[in-house]
Amino acid sequence: MFFATNDGTRLAYEDYGQGRPIVFVASAMLCADMWEYQIPYFVEQGYRCIALDRRGHGRSDRPSTGYDMDTAADDLAELIELLDLRDVILVGHSMGGAEIARYLHRHGDERIERIALISAMLPFMRQTDDNPEGIPGALLDASIAALDADRPKWLARQAQAFFATHLGNDVSPAQVDFTMRQCLEVSPWAVRQAQRNVVSFDHRATLPEIKLPTLVIHGAADFSAPIDVTGRRTAKMIPGAVYHEYPTAGHGLFVSHRDQLNGDLLAFIEKR
Repeated sequence: MFFATNDGTRLAYEDYGQGRPIVFVASAMLCADMWEYQIPYFVEQGYRCIALDRRGHGRSDRPSTGYDMDTAADDLAELIELLDLRDVILVGHSMGGAEIARYLHRHGDERIERIALISAMLPFMRQTDDNPEGIPGALLDASIAALDADRPKWLARQAQAFFATHLGNDVSPAQVDFTMRQCLEVSPWAVRQAQRNVVSFDHRATLPEIKLPTLVIHGAADFSAPIDVTGRRTAKMIPGAVYHEYPTAGHGLFVSHRDQLNGDLLAFIEKR
């Protein structure tokens, strides 16, 4: 299914099941397909599951603009309003978690019941004078330069670390290859713009404003979003956040730790 945003960009989304709505927000370089092991599970539990392909990703249009955090948040808001969703459970991975935080700041929580931030790129990735916990800018810039120079090579070098297979996580070579192919199907322009924007956006002032029930899940072996920079800090900044840390998980825990993740999400969603 598709809808047109205010700037005319056609975005794809998928909609399955009946019941309380869960809106899944994918990470950069991935699309609705990344939730292969979550959506069927939650539909079987009696939930309506909706997943958006952000612009430049999946089946959505590939415009030259709109890869900033504000536009991403506004695109999400347009989908929620188009479907007239209420009491929404927002679940976001990586950049998707950052988009959820930005959505709440720009559009409020009237339609949202609770949120789950998984391996989220929050609160602020880049090291600055007032953010010494961040990743040094030289390292971030070098990684982005390597991505620009040879995207397939950049992905191949990080493929095993993405799932932390070195810690014994049972992720097949076929699954690793499949996920990397999904990443390569994204618009190169969208990848470049999204990566630059997500690592440089500062959410520190707005995270304490979140008053919704919040679940933060992060892997201790996350190479893409190091836990000391992201998950642990995010959980401390959001009032009352429930925090789960997976000792052997990397960034791709939606695959490597799917059963644990689904169970933790379900328990959080059903807790009243």
